[in-house]
Amino acid sequence: MPKSTFKRYLKEFGKKEKVLNYTCQTYQLSRPNKVGTVMALIRECQPKSFEEWQKWYFQNANTDGKTPSKITKESLEELGERLYVKIKEIVIPEWTEAFNQLTLQDCVDYIFNLTINRTYDGFIREKSVIEDNLAKEFPNVKFVESDPELDHAGDIDYLGWVGKKAFGIQIKPVTAKANFGNYSATERMRVSFDEFTKKFGGKVFIVFSIDDKIRNEEVIGQIENEIKRLSK
Repeated sequence: MPKSTFKRYLKEFGKKEKVLNYTCQTYQLSRPNKVGTVMALIRECQPKSFEEWQKWYFQNANTDGKTPSKITKESLEELGERLYVKIKEIVIPEWTEAFNQLTLQDCVDYIFNLTINRTYDGFIREKSVIEDNLAKEFPNVKFVESDPELDHAGDIDYLGWVGKKAFGIQIKPVTAKANFGNYSATERMRVSFDEFTKKFGGKVFIVFSIDDKIRNEEVIGQIENEIKRLSK
């Protein structure tokens, strides 16, 4: 078998990787609204070398959002500093306390809760958001659960059929105090949404729910406009 000539530039962080990844994801420090839509950017760049990509990124990358800003080495360093502070001042103290309090029964209960309880709660919540809200709001739309065999199944919970075309619904549970206004879909999720649109014709809408209630009520108007577009 010929030896691979693929050179990796990704740095390994060993045991620190888990805490770095957890904190970065928890505090959304690597989302498109912080570092730009990196996969879209590199596809636009089509670099022949790592150095070309790095130079192009800092020349062209902007944060994704309503008020995009230029991304610089300094802005990435600032994100790294924020990551460090979050780990040192929040994550480590919280984890240390959790480790000291953790029991065997906690672990057993967690597995049961994750497998049985949370699955049931999520199932009932999704059903209620669709049947008690969207289906009543749009009675002419046929809402069906996403086929688990489809590539987008992990990101799309329901399809809303308008004739031969469909839009997608992703239902995300939130708490009453959640600030979902700053929510930014991951790069992978955006790609999944784009693929769904190419296949079914309709956009994907994220519905934030508190139990059976839709929190981001403006999404109803957005869905209504999409139904009109798909009906043409």
